[in-house]
Amino acid sequence: MKHFWPKDVRTRLTLWYVAILAGVLLIYGASACSIVLLQLRTQLDHLAIEDLETVEGFLSFGSDGKLGLRNDYHYHPYPAETQQRFLEVRAEDGTLLYKNEGLAERALGGKPEPGEGVDSYSRRSLRLTDGTRVRLISRRRMIEGHPILIRVGFSEDPMWERFWQLVLGLLVGLPLALGLAGFGGYYLARRALSPVERMARRAREISADRLGARIDVENPHDELGLLALAFNETLARLERSFEQLKRFTSDASHELRTPLTAIRSVGEIGIQQDGDPDHYREVIGSMLEETERLSRLVENLLTISRADSGQIQLQQATIALVPVVEEVSSLLDVLAEEKGQTVSFEGDSSIRVKADTVILRQVVVNLLDNAIKYSPRKGHISVRVCRCNSHTACVEVEDCGPGIAPEHRDKVFDRFYRIDEARSREAGGAGLGLALAKWGAEAHGGRLELDSATAGCIFRLLLPLSTDAVSNASEETPGATGPISLDARLTLERRSG
Repeated sequence: MKHFWPKDVRTRLTLWYVAILAGVLLIYGASACSIVLLQLRTQLDHLAIEDLETVEGFLSFGSDGKLGLRNDYHYHPYPAETQQRFLEVRAEDGTLLYKNEGLAERALGGKPEPGEGVDSYSRRSLRLTDGTRVRLISRRRMIEGHPILIRVGFSEDPMWERFWQLVLGLLVGLPLALGLAGFGGYYLARRALSPVERMARRAREISADRLGARIDVENPHDELGLLALAFNETLARLERSFEQLKRFTSDASHELRTPLTAIRSVGEIGIQQDGDPDHYREVIGSMLEETERLSRLVENLLTISRADSGQIQLQQATIALVPVVEEVSSLLDVLAEEKGQTVSFEGDSSIRVKADTVILRQVVVNLLDNAIKYSPRKGHISVRVCRCNSHTACVEVEDCGPGIAPEHRDKVFDRFYRIDEARSREAGGAGLGLALAKWGAEAHGGRLELDSATAGCIFRLLLPLSTDAVSNASEETPGATGPISLDARLTLERRSG
């Protein structure tokens, strides 16, 4: 069957249209023929009843006791040549009292059946001995004190002839109607699917170098228009992904090239110059510093790659939020002391969230490290843990830096984005810390917000509060007294993020 089934949609749709139309026409034709046959039979019954009532008034018994039909009886309303009429009268015991010439040697049903024509007219169809189909109407009457059964029959041949003429006409017209419907259906299917062909041709022209091209949308409200819009939206997402990938590759290459160039330059200068051990120690220290920066960048890139591919599985547990933030604050005090900065901390110790301790600690480290990095010497940094509402916990990190202009606020969470290229690079940052912090917040079902004025910034980490009231606080915060993990330690060594 599959070998004969057409491959193109137009032909398949046309065949389905024709098949459904054929079924509908057959059902309609059968219903119409049945209704016509029923109406013709009903008309024939009315004609027979009228004739039986007419015959009843013209029957009488003669002086010899025989039943006869008066001579002035005329065959109304149909003449004999167009509608053959049969008349038969029998006594209650079945004795034949009268029959017309049309019956000749034939009989209409023989002996009366029990109950035939007693209270109303009895109707039935039968065949005479010569095969003639007759519609028979019977009724019992009293003629001059004698109970008799009057039977009037009309030939059904004219009725069936008209019925078969109707059937033949429908059968002849059916192929013509289906043929016209097939041609019309194929034309309409071709016109309806022509936008799909244009969309396919346009889609073939779109390549990796032409992701900006879009499919023309003729009618955005019909199904094909919705399909084109969905395809254009997919192309837009692909274009953004390709642009992001190209930008990410370019930025990563640039960031990787800088420390490698520095290592190479320092090494070449160190080899060309003669010096004492202190000189070489300084050269090696510079190379190690650039190597450290390169290692941090590679680790961050690896973390982002794993996050994008969904390979990082969160080990979530119900934890107290204050000990985690307090631990990070105490660990980064060393960086703040180098710049003469002060860090204040306050928080509600009853706040609990369901989070991965390592990832959450890394988010807070990046936010606090960013605040220390961009706050001036002898500046002040505030860290607060509070409730925003009955469902949300908040960690606020406020610095006293230069602030962020409105045109940069929507981009500070983008990867490799830096407001001041020279200053950020000097501080050792690659523009990945806030991007990692934003991913960590969203991975926990929260979000990261920025509130910045002309001076200072407030980074606000919002997390859903935990509803688990069974966990023990001492078991939920093992990092408050134990050693910090490798992932978090990577962010502590002056990583700008």
